[in-house]
Amino acid sequence: MAKKSFFARTILVGGLFMLAVSLQDAALAAPPPPPGGAPTARILMVDLRRVMAASKVGQNIQQQLEQLQQQARNDLKSEGTALQTEKAQLEQQVAILAPDVKNRRIKDFDARAAAFQKKAQTRGAQIQAGALKAQQQVEAALGPILQGVMQERGATILLDRSAVLIAPNAIDVTAIVVQRLDTKMPTVKVELTNPPPGSAMAQQQ
Repeated sequence: MAKKSFFARTILVGGLFMLAVSLQDAALAAPPPPPGGAPTARILMVDLRRVMAASKVGQNIQQQLEQLQQQARNDLKSEGTALQTEKAQLEQQVAILAPDVKNRRIKDFDARAAAFQKKAQTRGAQIQAGALKAQQQVEAALGPILQGVMQERGATILLDRSAVLIAPNAIDVTAIVVQRLDTKMPTVKVELTNPPPGSAMAQQQ
């Protein structure tokens, strides 16, 4: 819990990459080629990582995630410290305790430690699910923006820069996408959310 959630940062990019790929399938049909000529592809490129890093909503999401993680650390700190103190005391006393008392004390401590770990995992999964929900809202806002830019530029293909090695003829539209996303959705609320049953996040709980 002490480190920033890598998952919370990366899922925001991963989902948007899939959004960009899906837009290729929904792109407007290319204009008919000239007689005897091959179809002309107009390629646009967007840096989705930079969109999330530079946009107001991306920065807002990251700030809220950091706040939720800090709140989780604060909420769990006293209980975690108490367990650490109890563990140290138990380790000092275990040699002089009667076997039945020792076994009972160890079993009781293990149960409380497991419950604490479960609580921490549940909070982490709730933060991750909240980040995913916020991402989906950004995707819903970003989709029409990307489609609009493609239509305005007469583009047939939209690529994510992270998936491109060389594209000398591609036009980078990242700046205009950030500008329009800032206007359409400057913030989005990130809330603790219970993961869907059966999901990987739910299994972490």
